[in-house]
Amino acid sequence: MKYSELLDYCLSKNGAYIDHPFGPESDIIKVEGKIFAQLFILKGTETATLNCERMTGDLYRHLYPGVIVRGYHCPPVQQPYFNSFPIDSVPDELIFEMTDHSYVTVVGKLPKYKQKKLLGEVVK
Repeated sequence: MKYSELLDYCLSKNGAYIDHPFGPESDIIKVEGKIFAQLFILKGTETATLNCERMTGDLYRHLYPGVIVRGYHCPPVQQPYFNSFPIDSVPDELIFEMTDHSYVTVVGKLPKYKQKKLLGEVVK
């Protein structure tokens, strides 16, 4: 997968938009003001950081040790809830899965009426 393909996929999510709060060198994808994807170049490599639930993040890191790592730029207390990885080192299907998980994780923290609007389903 290419950087631009992942960016397009992120932006295809309901309510997603691009922001540059850390400068023009990184593309930050948000929904309702909350970050769910960060895309940037790290040491010449197209890289992504995605939100995750703690246990799901651990699973992905165990599936791809040394490739998918804790959010490298996050404070230690937040690292278990973010995964960073080189975009070209992980299968596309897994990137789609992790991106979907990140989006649902972030939307799941929003008020129920916003969840319903964004996910298009009944939220109890």
